[in-house]
Amino acid sequence: MTLLLAVLIAGLAWKLARWGIVDAVFSTHGQGPAACRATGTGACWAVVAEKFRLIVFGIYPYAQQWRPAVGMVILGVMYVLSTRPRWWHPRLAVAWLLALAAFGVLMWGGVAGLPFVPDDQWGGLPVTLILATLGLAAGFPIAIVLALLRHSRRPSVGKAFALAYVELARSVPLLAVLFLASVMIPLFLPQGMDLSKLLRVFIAFALFTAAYLAEVVRGGLQAVARGQYEAAAALGLTARVTTLRIVLPQALTAVLPALVNVFIAFFKATSIVVVVGIFDLMTAAKRAVADAEWQGNGTEIYLFTAAVYFVFCFAMSRYSARLHASLDAGRRR
Repeated sequence: MTLLLAVLIAGLAWKLARWGIVDAVFSTHGQGPAACRATGTGACWAVVAEKFRLIVFGIYPYAQQWRPAVGMVILGVMYVLSTRPRWWHPRLAVAWLLALAAFGVLMWGGVAGLPFVPDDQWGGLPVTLILATLGLAAGFPIAIVLALLRHSRRPSVGKAFALAYVELARSVPLLAVLFLASVMIPLFLPQGMDLSKLLRVFIAFALFTAAYLAEVVRGGLQAVARGQYEAAAALGLTARVTTLRIVLPQALTAVLPALVNVFIAFFKATSIVVVVGIFDLMTAAKRAVADAEWQGNGTEIYLFTAAVYFVFCFAMSRYSARLHASLDAGRRR
């Protein structure tokens, strides 16, 4: 069976290589879709080059697309800096605030001679990145508070609220939450006041993510040995110091793989914001596929989009593995 499967996989791999590389069309040389139809046997990667700006930037004004490109570079630099332990101090938070402010100025404009672009014209990869970044960053501290309230041994209103919130949020599909946020939030605002659709989706995304992260963090809190609390009490540490310096670091280290698993899942879940009219990366890809001139080449566009998601998710996964290994090594020492 092993040999049979090996032969089958090798045959499929060769067919895929022929379709994707050997017989593929990488450039139309100005002939347009006709160059791909002339061969007809391999992939037409030229459609990715032709629709690249639509896929990556969506419906953002064509002449201003350098702005989201610079914004994505800024976010990428911050992602890299956040993985460096020597940057793990309050200056990193200040750097993130400045980076997000710069991203907002670039995307919205209206200052420094930049034309104003409303967020309903944003689209593509920048929207996916900013939703995932802000949603997870805002949801994580909320999740820690909810987990600490649920883990408390003393009955309280806060513990009951945390229990009800987490169970309710985890029992409702994200699709329904996004739809309700888009429709219901404006009903509770004062007359004449409105929130942008992107901000409403961000709030819903952060609150929904917090419920799932809270259960993961609570599992880490339960994994901390009771002796750690007793040792901290014996040293005269306050409950706040014990929680922040003793319990939480151990709890988060124990559940780091599970946390990253939630991060990856919700990064991919940003693709369903299309139901409320947000033009993310996946929606931009669908619009590129719908172009009648390039009909029949949707596979190549979806494969390119899948590769973009894979790069970000794989990077998170590998970084998580290395970080967990280093923290475990330090704890064993």
